[in-house]
Amino acid sequence: MHHQEKPPEDNLTELMEFVLLGVADMPHLQGFLFGLFLIIYIIILMSNGTIFLITKMDPALQSPMYFFLSNFSFLEICYVSATLPKMLMNLGTQRRGISLVACATQMCFALMFGGTECLLLAVMAYDRYVAICNPLHYPVVMNHRVCMQLVTGCWTIGIPVLIELTYQIFSLPFCGSNQINHFFCDILPILRLACGDTFLNEMLVYTLVVLFVMVPFLFILGSYSEIISIILKLPSATSRAKAFSTCSSHLMVVVLFFGSAIITYLRPNTRHSERTDKVLSLFYTILIPMFNPVIYSLRNKDVIMALRKFLCK
Repeated sequence: MHHQEKPPEDNLTELMEFVLLGVADMPHLQGFLFGLFLIIYIIILMSNGTIFLITKMDPALQSPMYFFLSNFSFLEICYVSATLPKMLMNLGTQRRGISLVACATQMCFALMFGGTECLLLAVMAYDRYVAICNPLHYPVVMNHRVCMQLVTGCWTIGIPVLIELTYQIFSLPFCGSNQINHFFCDILPILRLACGDTFLNEMLVYTLVVLFVMVPFLFILGSYSEIISIILKLPSATSRAKAFSTCSSHLMVVVLFFGSAIITYLRPNTRHSERTDKVLSLFYTILIPMFNPVIYSLRNKDVIMALRKFLCK
């Protein structure tokens, strides 16, 4: 991001509305993309909703691992619903305007759900670490009270900080163009429209990215390094395969989600491309939530069995 010189006061205009450009430069694809994103949204709602229901209803899926998975599926629905409905409305009506308050609200919720997802993925890694590296103490360590406290912490710990970040960003003066070259109100495109020195805001953003993205990611890497070392010491190939199968789905989701988020928010300023940012944002806000239920169900026999029972009712 670049720092703009603060313009004279008489050149400042108080913006009351932004325009989300999205794919306005490809008018011939508007109808196709509306249909595609609508189908994807329905798939996300139905697939994650199904995972949420079966983990609540099936007696075989009442362990801490599935308690966290049910929260993760519900979180995915919330995360996608913070951005995709507005995107669909823009594509369907060609009305791309969004008020300052609505933009701030959308960004705040997207950040809160994204931050919660990072923390919840770290908690899920810790659950697998205790289950594999300390199985005898697993029922005691990961009891229902602890699980509730961990999930509550994931959902609430970032709320005051991210509300403050949103307030700080939207308290900046905006001048010139009101066009956001993005699908939704995200931090980097909003900061590009701000006038004056945004250095402190950028430092706050990077600090929070380190706390909510890099720290959980490094914690997950540390957990899995211990898990893999334990798995490799297991005596039989069958036991190694069974142990690794309980972790592989989660590890795949971690790589996809954290990889795209880190590339988006932590790559050097000189390499930031608005087109690349838009593609990456679609990846971690839409495509990954669509594939997550498939990743978790296809590699988990318990989930497949519960899904069959659920569909046969």
